[in-house]
Amino acid sequence: MNMDEMTRMAFENLWKTKLRTGLTVLGVVIGIGALVSMVSFGTGMQKNITEAFLQNDVFTSMQVLPGKINLEEAMRGNPQALLQQAKKDSVALDHAALQKIRAIPEVEIAFPEIRFPVKVRFQDREATTNLRALPAVMGKFKPLSNLAAGAFYLNDSQKVAILSPRLLRDLKIRLIDPANPKKTTIEDTLKGFRSVRADSLMGKDIELITSVLDLGKVMRNPMAVAGQAGASGLPFSDKSTHFRVAGIAKQASGFEHGFLESGLILPMKAAESLPRFNFSSVWDILNRKPDSGAYSSLYVRVKKMEHLAPVKKRIEDMGFGVVSIADQLEDFKKGFLIFDTLLGAVGTIALIVAALGIINTMVMSILERTREIGIMKAVGGGETDIRGIFFVEAGVIGFVGGVFGLGLGWLVTRIANAIANIYVAKEGGTPMDFFYIPLWLILGAMAFSVCVSLLAGLYPAVRASRVNPVEALRHD
Repeated sequence: MNMDEMTRMAFENLWKTKLRTGLTVLGVVIGIGALVSMVSFGTGMQKNITEAFLQNDVFTSMQVLPGKINLEEAMRGNPQALLQQAKKDSVALDHAALQKIRAIPEVEIAFPEIRFPVKVRFQDREATTNLRALPAVMGKFKPLSNLAAGAFYLNDSQKVAILSPRLLRDLKIRLIDPANPKKTTIEDTLKGFRSVRADSLMGKDIELITSVLDLGKVMRNPMAVAGQAGASGLPFSDKSTHFRVAGIAKQASGFEHGFLESGLILPMKAAESLPRFNFSSVWDILNRKPDSGAYSSLYVRVKKMEHLAPVKKRIEDMGFGVVSIADQLEDFKKGFLIFDTLLGAVGTIALIVAALGIINTMVMSILERTREIGIMKAVGGGETDIRGIFFVEAGVIGFVGGVFGLGLGWLVTRIANAIANIYVAKEGGTPMDFFYIPLWLILGAMAFSVCVSLLAGLYPAVRASRVNPVEALRHD
């Protein structure tokens, strides 16, 4: 008996018991559907996070510090020892060091990091946010190359600013989406929100207020510095500087960070000219003397992702500390592997239950077709032929179940994704695909379905091939 005959006979046998076969296939469909939908969630999350990191230059950038940080000491809760060791091991991160790093062939750009808090006055509203200074060349790279409105500045000395959606929310300003305009709700009105179009904010004046040490006030009232009773007022004063709005950054997804964490982005030279305190981090206190020209940290971007590790090693050999989230890439991969395995295990359990249904269906089929099996053996059918027929039946159940299971899994992921994005939109986030079904998952699910079905059909096939033809012919 050839394969065509066995296949035709298997289909005929399955069609005779349509209800039982349908219920068995349904079990496989549910199992594969659960497996695909759950694993696709894990792969979708991994894809979203990886793409967000790549778009946000996480795998091509690093932060350079004056000294190396002992993370184990920090975890033990010994900050005093940590600071002493950091001060002891620190190396001058000055202009000479910056030029040396820029000279590395694989380095695309390197500049000092400038971040500090400012108070913002805009459209008769106030908010406190973090400011970050970036050179104009950063406008060539994602996510800054594609703003929601306006354009990135072209000159480091321009008195312009890039606003983030986070800052606008703090200012109680809600942007109107031209593609989906919404009316201001009563809730928004009660909270003080005002809805505006993004393009209407371009070119508007924005006031930045920074705090500086008032030496005159210190000389007039030394008790204020000492903090003793009787001292009136603190030795600080506010300085106001005006800029104009050049652009608005896009809403960051839940996985993006970095530049979009800052509420305000300013050109490098314009930010440096702002009056402010002369330190913004612990490294300034540990390593920088007044007017020493040392930097608290540097931002370094390499040309390609594969350049990150060798450049990091060269900078560390110079005695500097280097921090990069790419160091955790392998941990991310291991974490997602475990996550996908756990999700896949749930779907596998459902498929194992379906396999028991296949065994039950085919064993019942043997009992019903005992006389038919006896006749087949009596006319010359061998054990291999009998096993082949039952194997083909099991394979057909697995294949059909796999096809419809993939369809069910896709449908479940689309419904779940739509529901999840409704919640994300209500929270002000950016809709995304939480599920992703790659080609390897489709082929793997089909192969897994057929293999499990064949394994489930192994016992019934062997049992059918061992039926005694004499006793089978006597069977009613």
